[in-house]
Amino acid sequence: MFPTLIEIFGFQISTYGVLVALGLFLGYLLSMKLAKEEGLPSDKAELVFVMAVVGGIVGSRIAFVLEHPEEFKSLIDVLALWKGGVSFFGALIGGLVLGVSTALKVGLPLWKVADIASPALALAHSIGRLGCFSAGCCYGRPVPNAESVEVGIHFMKEFPFFYIVFPQGAVAPNSIPLYPTQLMEAFGNFVIFLVLIVLFKRKTFDGEIFSLYLFLYGVERFALEFYRGVTPPIEGLGLTWNQMVSILLVAGSIVLFFILRKQSKEVLN
Repeated sequence: MFPTLIEIFGFQISTYGVLVALGLFLGYLLSMKLAKEEGLPSDKAELVFVMAVVGGIVGSRIAFVLEHPEEFKSLIDVLALWKGGVSFFGALIGGLVLGVSTALKVGLPLWKVADIASPALALAHSIGRLGCFSAGCCYGRPVPNAESVEVGIHFMKEFPFFYIVFPQGAVAPNSIPLYPTQLMEAFGNFVIFLVLIVLFKRKTFDGEIFSLYLFLYGVERFALEFYRGVTPPIEGLGLTWNQMVSILLVAGSIVLFFILRKQSKEVLN
């Protein structure tokens, strides 16, 4: 909706890039604070954070390019991250690969690190989705019964209670009333962040917060996919690939929760 935050001497600073950077910065501050509370060395925790971010950026772009190859005509298009176009699940996989390998290499407790990363990731993801809203990426499906096609945010009496019409130049289709999926996910991710941060000090075993994060986000994303217009459903199945991954996240989180809880009880005994 507001792709350019400011223009200085012909150089444009994108709102998307600024919000993603802000999300990463706040996620960094939070993760360092939680690492200190957990008694982890700040230098090692910082290295894990940096490597996880690098893995997340690379993984997010690779996954998006593979999912939407028709949107890229050259190598420059692939590298133009400031224009939007990333996959969260690709970021999650890439971040996990480099984050886990780095944590193991420097000798940090894996599940404790995962618990620290979860609320920081939810917060950063929430702010990052505001960046998606500014660029118009990750847009929703057309809203039925919408009354106006004027550019802006419009309110309505039934669900989704408001919709968005993007202007010319946005990544999203313009002049079409769309579900506000970016704002819906930003709100959902912020709620997840609040839940995780409240429960962090009350956890009974390492890995509990991480398991809960995977479960909550999997449920949120599965539901949200019914309103997103970016990824088409799998033919004959009616679900998107993102929903299939969400189902795996939810199932895996439940299994992981009970395995880690059982292991923690065995250690105590």
